[in-house]
Amino acid sequence: MAHPKRRHSNMRTRLRRTHDALKTASFSTCKQCGAQILPHRICGYCGYYNGKQAVTIKAKKDKKEA
Repeated sequence: MAHPKRRHSNMRTRLRRTHDALKTASFSTCKQCGAQILPHRICGYCGYYNGKQAVTIKAKKDKKEA
């Protein structure tokens, strides 16, 4: 394995680590139901994508009915 010959300075280390920070996720609103979803993804609440029905979402059952 390679070993560094000299120690990296604090500034050089910090410059390398500037891109390691986590970025906040950008949300968009579903045009069909108005829910907050990730862009370019099917809505998990109504199943629509780009104005078309992509997936049928089953209704959740309550614990009392089961």
